[in-house]
Amino acid sequence: MISKEKVEEVLNLVRPAIQSDGGDVELVRVRDDNVVEVKLTGACGTCPMATYTLKAGIERVLKEKIPEVKEVIQPQD
Repeated sequence: MISKEKVEEVLNLVRPAIQSDGGDVELVRVRDDNVVEVKLTGACGTCPMATYTLKAGIERVLKEKIPEVKEVIQPQD
C-alpha cells in the first residue's frame, strides 16, 4: 500500500508551481487500489485547465516518483 506520507512528499514537489498560479492541491486519500484522490483548490479549483493540471502535472509526477500509483482523480462531490 502507498503511504500518505510518500504521496504528500511528492505533492510538495509540484505544489509551488500550482501555488504560483493561485491554487493548491490537497490530498484527500490513497485508496486500496492505488488510486490517489486529490482536490484542487483556489484558482485551480475552477480553472478550465484543471483536468490537464491533474493528469499531465500531478498524476505524471506521482507515477514517476511512485510507480505503484495507478491513477490520480478528483473525488466527485
